[in-house]
Amino acid sequence: MSTKTAPGADGAVGVDFDPGAPYRCSPQVSLRPEPFGALVYHFGTRKLSFLKTLPLVEVVKGLENHPDVHSAIEAAGVEEAQRPAYVAALAGLAASGTIEAR
Repeated sequence: MSTKTAPGADGAVGVDFDPGAPYRCSPQVSLRPEPFGALVYHFGTRKLSFLKTLPLVEVVKGLENHPDVHSAIEAAGVEEAQRPAYVAALAGLAASGTIEAR
């Protein structure tokens, strides 16, 4: 099931996000570990943002090693009740260009 999200990094409205598909952290993105999570810098847009939890950082880093978003979330040990919030957060990261389909 794909989800429509906010405008993407290229300004296109309605970026599709399918948590059943494989994703990865964009090669244009740098993650700098911090005690709270990570600073995210996108070299293409020159935007700085934050990943506010360590488990979310683990999910984003692990995306490329899993066949879909759900598997990456599960592998990071995210509790079942929190998984919809992680899917929503990842949809936002896809819209901003931080993560991309592979």
